[in-house]
Amino acid sequence: MITLSNINKTFHVAKRQAGFGHAVKTLFSREYEIVHALNNVSFTIHDGEMVGYIGPNGAGKSTTIKIMCGILTPDSGTCDIDGRTPWRERTAHVRGIGVVFGQRSQLWWDVPVIDSFELIRDIYKVDEKTFKDNLDELTELLSLQELLKTPVRTLSLGQRMRCEIAASLLHNPKILFLDEPTIGLDAVSKIAVRQFIKKLNAEHGTTVILTTHDMQDIEALTGRILLIGKGRILIDGSLAELKKRFSENKTLVVEYNGNAPQTCNGMIFTEMKEGRLVVALDPTVLSVSDAITRLAAQTELLDVSVSGVTSEEMVAALYREYRI
Repeated sequence: MITLSNINKTFHVAKRQAGFGHAVKTLFSREYEIVHALNNVSFTIHDGEMVGYIGPNGAGKSTTIKIMCGILTPDSGTCDIDGRTPWRERTAHVRGIGVVFGQRSQLWWDVPVIDSFELIRDIYKVDEKTFKDNLDELTELLSLQELLKTPVRTLSLGQRMRCEIAASLLHNPKILFLDEPTIGLDAVSKIAVRQFIKKLNAEHGTTVILTTHDMQDIEALTGRILLIGKGRILIDGSLAELKKRFSENKTLVVEYNGNAPQTCNGMIFTEMKEGRLVVALDPTVLSVSDAITRLAAQTELLDVSVSGVTSEEMVAALYREYRI
């Protein structure tokens, strides 16, 4: 179980204006700005949960992950992960976690991937049988057969990310931190990685904390989301409940043949071209079936599609609501 209680973290960031004169001045006197990265952050994640941790750039997501990994020490507050404090018991703690940072690499650049895997095996003191079993399973599930003997520097971003995920799982971690794990992946690779993570969670009960701006990853993998903004937890709830909250309005895309239909109460035409119409519909005023019936009475309908708010639109609305 992961429990964070009233975690606070600030950074002192040096500031200066552009120009040589200001650069010389900073040699003798520097101005600092205090940045409150985390402000009383508290939440609990139970074993086997898959949680999406979202927020705009600079909200405090990566700082939280680094504290939970033991990389950073908070200014105040407590963090308990499986009975350990990460920054005080780092050696014992890291044996039970796996971490993938989309913008960082744990693989050695100039050597084949398998050499990095074997070094990671030695660092974590994984026995030969466990290492071989895990390597065989990960190689098959992530299609790494052709990559193991290839130097990391020659891999594409998508290939490297698959190897990074495998590297983080060689020691059977109970908790997996994923920070932008599908960055740079093509559509096929994204689907494969998502399926792999779901399989990992279902079969091994691995706890997954996913930090990403890709809401398709969030929708595919997590049922619960934590929204952080300006260092504070703003929302902790299920994705389904949030979507329901923002799905009051519907969008109808109508293709028709004949005269253009007329609007009525509950419908707003947001786009109107010859033969095509986009309608914003308020279901509390006019139901979808009644709207289609009224449109059909005025013209010949060729095709009608109905959609609610997308995850990206929902998150954008949350950002506007909380002014983050």
